[in-house]
Amino acid sequence: MRITREMLLNLARETAERTVRRQRDVLCIFLIGSVLDEEPLLGGSGDIDLVIVHDSEPLNPREVQRLSDEITLDIARLGAAAFQPARRLRQDPWLGSALWYNPLVLYDRQHWFEFTQAGATAQFTLPENVYPRAQRLAATARQIWRDLIETPAPALETAWRLLEALTQAANAIACLNGAPLTERRFVLNFPARAQAVGRPGLAAGFSDLIGGEAAAREGLQTWRNAWLEALEAVASREDAPPRLNAARRAYYQRPVEALAAEQPLAAWWIQWRTWTRAMRHLGETSPAYADWHEASEALGLGLSQRERHLAALDAYLDTVEETLDQWATANGVRI
Repeated sequence: MRITREMLLNLARETAERTVRRQRDVLCIFLIGSVLDEEPLLGGSGDIDLVIVHDSEPLNPREVQRLSDEITLDIARLGAAAFQPARRLRQDPWLGSALWYNPLVLYDRQHWFEFTQAGATAQFTLPENVYPRAQRLAATARQIWRDLIETPAPALETAWRLLEALTQAANAIACLNGAPLTERRFVLNFPARAQAVGRPGLAAGFSDLIGGEAAAREGLQTWRNAWLEALEAVASREDAPPRLNAARRAYYQRPVEALAAEQPLAAWWIQWRTWTRAMRHLGETSPAYADWHEASEALGLGLSQRERHLAALDAYLDTVEETLDQWATANGVRI
């Protein structure tokens, strides 16, 4: 079946209509993410990202539904309180960006979205609001690094925290000229964001911190089956996190396969991040852990390289922090 952007938009509209009929406490539904782009698919797969705002705090904040082998419906549910006061969101890199970067409103009761967006995005692009959004992400990355220095963690937790710190740090740079980057397209889109602030070397540094191209190619070739087995193992559990439920397998597998030959680092980022996330949920007692551990050590990403990784991350964070400070000074922000 040929999947088009119009088809995905229609599915989003139908879901919104069905939700409003069944759930009377819905204030607003709006569409964000890749469906708003001209090319919503990656590797022939994609998802429909909906934000549903309720009068009160929802019981289930995240839900993923299978629409087909290629397409999933990814729903984030939030209470209206998360958006108040709206002016606070001007310095929130996630909710603020979701409201600012051209969301498609599918349902809006009593003009809730209209009023909230007006308050949240007024002066959104002023440097006085851009810098705090970026700095907030950089501070999170630095705190993760500091925690790892002060309290050594087991292999899985260390690997995951390093990935999280790197994600936050790179997104701090990305937020200087746009919204935070999303998981599947992260490595594809980050070089342009780094170039836009005059620091193209940050993209190369990012790649080095996930092993570089040699490790990427080896990891994609040698450890593909172990990765897929781990995804299958975590998806079979009743407590599987929404990001890794069975409906999402093609969402990750197809872009990895599509990118592996020409963009191995972009493919490897998806594979290594989702594999580590899955193993963190399964734990070290899982039969799947042995393969992950062997891969991490073989590719130079394991616990035996902890000190080197922490030193490299420290240097990377220094560069990110310096870049933010220089950007703030050049744009007249008092820090």
